[in-house]
Amino acid sequence: MYMTKLRARWTLALGFCSAMFAVQMTAAQMPLPAAKPPDGATLFKQQCATCHTSNTTDPIREGPSLYKVVGRHAGKADGFKYSAGFAGADFVWDDARLDAWLTNPQEMIPGAVMAYRQAKPETRAMIIAYLKELN
Repeated sequence: MYMTKLRARWTLALGFCSAMFAVQMTAAQMPLPAAKPPDGATLFKQQCATCHTSNTTDPIREGPSLYKVVGRHAGKADGFKYSAGFAGADFVWDDARLDAWLTNPQEMIPGAVMAYRQAKPETRAMIIAYLKELN
C-alpha cells in the first residue's frame, strides 16, 4: 500500500513539473518578427525573372530584357523576336501601359503570348516601380 501511494505522489509530482516546464518554455519563446512585405525587386525575381532579364548581359529568355523598358517603344527590344501581335503596337511603355499589360496582356495586345497576369494593383505597382529603377 505504501508503494502505491509513493508511486502516485511521484506521478503527480512529475506531471506537475512537466506542466511547469512547458509553461516556462512557452513564456521564454521570443515572438517572431513581422514578415517583411516583398519589394519590387523580389517580386520581379519571383514572378518575372523566369522569362525576362533585368540587364543586357544575360542571354535573352522567353521574353525580352526589361532593362530600360519604361520609355521604350513596344516591340522594339534589340535581339528579341516578338509575337505577331506586337507588329501593330505603336506606343511607348509608361506606367499606365505597363499596368494594363500586367493586368491582361492579351486584352491589350491581341496575339501576345505572355501568359502572366497580375490581378493585385499593389503588386503591379511594385513591379512597375522596380522596372522604373532599371532606367
